[in-house]
Amino acid sequence: MRRSFFGLSILFSWSFLVGQDDAAMPPTELVSAIAPRAIGPTAFGGRIADVEAVPSDPDTIYVAAASGGVFRTRNRGVTWDAVFDSVRGMISVGDLALAPSDPAIVWAGTGEPNNRQSSSWGGGVYRSLDGGDSWEHRGLADTHHIGRVVVHPIDPNTVFVAALGHLWGPNPERGLYRTRDGGAGWEKVLEISPDTGVVDVAMEANGRVLYAAAYQRRRRAWGFVGGGPEGGIYRSLDGGDHWEQLAGGLPGGVVGRIGLAIAPSRPHRVYAIVEHKEGGVFRSEDRGASWERVNPLNPRPMYYSQIRVDPANPDKVWVLGSPLYVSIDGGKTFSSEKTAEKIHVDHHALWIDPADPDHLILGNDGGLYLSYDGSSSWHFVDNLPLAQFYAIGVDGRDPYWVYGGTQDNGSWALPSRTRSQLGITNADVENLAYGDGFYTEVHPEDHTLVFTESQNGR
Repeated sequence: MRRSFFGLSILFSWSFLVGQDDAAMPPTELVSAIAPRAIGPTAFGGRIADVEAVPSDPDTIYVAAASGGVFRTRNRGVTWDAVFDSVRGMISVGDLALAPSDPAIVWAGTGEPNNRQSSSWGGGVYRSLDGGDSWEHRGLADTHHIGRVVVHPIDPNTVFVAALGHLWGPNPERGLYRTRDGGAGWEKVLEISPDTGVVDVAMEANGRVLYAAAYQRRRRAWGFVGGGPEGGIYRSLDGGDHWEQLAGGLPGGVVGRIGLAIAPSRPHRVYAIVEHKEGGVFRSEDRGASWERVNPLNPRPMYYSQIRVDPANPDKVWVLGSPLYVSIDGGKTFSSEKTAEKIHVDHHALWIDPADPDHLILGNDGGLYLSYDGSSSWHFVDNLPLAQFYAIGVDGRDPYWVYGGTQDNGSWALPSRTRSQLGITNADVENLAYGDGFYTEVHPEDHTLVFTESQNGR
């Protein structure tokens, strides 16, 4: 929760003093002078869509939030800057990409690619040339949801964007886009149909071999269609000019969401996690010409479908889900023993340090976690205000308290201000209930009586 309720209280007070007539509302100058202030909380996090760090300087980390913009730290999470706040109204970010040749060039694809009823859409792609200090819009406004952005290893002006398009209906702005001039112009290099976009794209270090995952999806008020006959994996061997659909060993028919990963230390090995009635983890040893289904694992594909490969070990594979899974035999077997305890579930993002693969940065529905021992232990970063509030309530105390229910992080209450010079701290925050929190209402005459609710009518 990053917006203040301080301005709301002043408007209520003004309206009470002068009446409800529109002409008596406070002047624009007065309202515009009220600066929002963050009141938190940061005692818990919120859904993270992507995490990226600078390989040569892993102290610098970027976090893309499903509905909280982009945060940057330059000291491994001790302090954070909300660097995307200057992009007005654009709080949902699907993916981030740092240019390998110049990590000060940062691309942000807006609109998270997950398929929840509450998934917010974005307005295209943005680029920063100064490490996130400032941003400029670079087009593709009607793509709405972006699953992946990849930047050419040598030429930072060549960028590929996997666009899913509208979640609730068809639109022609779906597919895989490429720019060769830093976003001044875009060409759709892979187009399937107005119903089918591209959810993932992976590029070899040579910049010429690419894989793209086509995804046919549609959410409706009464349900979700996640898959169709137009889904599948495509490959280009010439930098994106020409594409062919891959088949050998891959399932056909109705195919859902697909995640892709190339083994950096053995680039002819490619992994895919495929949503299908006979899906799971697939592996190719010949750049996608043939595939073997090595494991049926595929947790809740519409919400995850993320797979990663250790930079130094092509047999060590991570599958994100709930919990986090790891394989050390090329995907034949998976384990979650070391990662299942003491961290939040629902994992969507994982960055692996190429210089130290035991250094991991994990993003999930609960926020951000750091590990320095290959996931045996985790440190929770408790200073990121990423909570996704479904509904807000207030009471009549002075100072008044703010209440709310969040996505997958329970219901909470916190004061609008305190007498402490430190301001509002995590110690001031009260947890009311667990699970998905929604409306939280306070008795109008007794602030000690609070009603909360959770999923399935609890």
